[in-house]
This record gives sequence, structure tokens and C-alpha cells, in this order.
Amino acid sequence: METSFEETIQQHWAPDPPGTILSRIKQGLLELGKDIDALTQDDLLAVDEFHIRGREATTELATLADVSNEDRVIDLGSGLGGPSRYLASTTGCCVDGIDLTAEYCAIATELARRVGLAANINYQRANALELPFGEDTFDLAWTQHISMNIQDKARFFSEMFRILKVGGRAAIYDPICGSGEPIRFPVPWARDDSTNFLIDANKTRRHIEKAGFRIEKWHDVSEKSVAWFEKNAKLAAEKGPQALGLHLLLGSDWPVMAKNMAENIAAGSISVIQVVARKGS
Repeated sequence: METSFEETIQQHWAPDPPGTILSRIKQGLLELGKDIDALTQDDLLAVDEFHIRGREATTELATLADVSNEDRVIDLGSGLGGPSRYLASTTGCCVDGIDLTAEYCAIATELARRVGLAANINYQRANALELPFGEDTFDLAWTQHISMNIQDKARFFSEMFRILKVGGRAAIYDPICGSGEPIRFPVPWARDDSTNFLIDANKTRRHIEKAGFRIEKWHDVSEKSVAWFEKNAKLAAEKGPQALGLHLLLGSDWPVMAKNMAENIAAGSISVIQVVARKGS
């Protein structure tokens, strides 16, 4: 039987039997001496901020987007839920998280319960190109590192625009195609070019604006990203694998993926951007 593209993406992010990743996370927490029945948001930092620069990038984007307790937020590609839990815990906002990978939604739901945020956040499996929400529903669309696996960028940004209220914001943090050499694989979202859909800055701008958004902020954070990868590589060389880390999700390929990312960004093959755009009337 032919495997669908959605199944291919889910297999990439969660290749092991259901429950395996959560079991690894619990074991890692126990090794660190954490009480898994009384977790804090910071206990999960090393594994649930599944994007370049982790919590640092999340706090920067939250500040740029001016997230408040009055916002209803949708997190597109919510993963294990680290950013959505951070937003809910620091601002008091309510968040709907969607992810294509059902296992991630289950883990995010469990972790939200364990840190006492179940009332503020709801996770469900959904496709960002077919969002199960009506028009003018959200104040903020939040997305970190999802568009790399999405070929239909026009539909992605159009759906984001559709579900936002007038005056709502889109907060975007993504790798994009740079201007240097071809990308070195594997990278965290793709082991080869078949599931890699990076586009360059000009095309990204055009898609965002064509969807109807007005771009208010555009920051290139590529240099910070290289420094983050280099710092983590040095730490791994000195101390070896940690009890909690992204290797629990991506397995033994994670070190080479991280190395390739540092080299890709340094060479200009990949850039990393933060964007805030607004839906006008």
C-alpha cells in the first residue's frame, strides 16, 4: 500500500510505537530527579521547545507579537506543546494547538495536565491546510518551524489569515531558503529533499502579503541560530547525551542533523526569520 504524504511526515516525527516518546521523557525526568507528578514548565525545557534556540526564541517571538491574556491563540504545529504552555503560563491566554502528528498531540495534552495548564490549552490532530475552525476565531496565529514540511505555502498562509479576527496577528518563526550552497541533509525536518519545502525570503514575503497580511516586523536571526547550534555541540562533546533532549525525538540522527544545520546556516544555505504580520480590514 502506498504511503500518503501525511503518513510520511508523521512517520518522520514519531517513528516509534505510540507511547515510546512519552516513556523516554518520563525516564529522562526521573534520571534528573524530577517528580513527574509535580512538574513545572521549566522541567521540560530541554525537550519540549522543539525549534532553533528553544525557549529563548519563544520568549522573543512572544514579545514581538505582544501576546496578552486577552488573546485567543492558535499554535500551528504545536508539537509537544512547549511554546503553547509557555504562552498560557506567562500571559494567561487560552491556546488551541494543532499538529499533524497524533502522538505529539497526546504527549502535549498529558504534559499540559501534569503542569496544571489543562484548562487553558486544547490540543488536537489537524492539518494546517484544513483548519477545523471558523473565520475570525483567533487573535493570534502562532507558528514555529512548521512550513518547512508544507509545499502549498499559499494555502498555509491563507488558512492562517482566514481564522484570524480583523486586527489579529500572525507570529512566525521559521527556517527559510538562503542564498548559499545546496542544503546538506539530513536536517531535523527532512532526511532528504523529498519532504523539504523551504522557500526564500522574497517568496515568503509574497505569500504572506498575498494572503492579505501586512508585515510589521521581519527579523533575521541566523547568526544567533548558528551560535546556538555551536554552543549545544560543544556541550554535547563535553558532557555527552543528556537525560532530556531532542535526541529523544529524533534518535541517533540528531547530532548529525544539528551539525548540518549549523553548517547550512553558516554557509547561507538556510536563514532563520521571525515575522509578525497583521490582518487588516
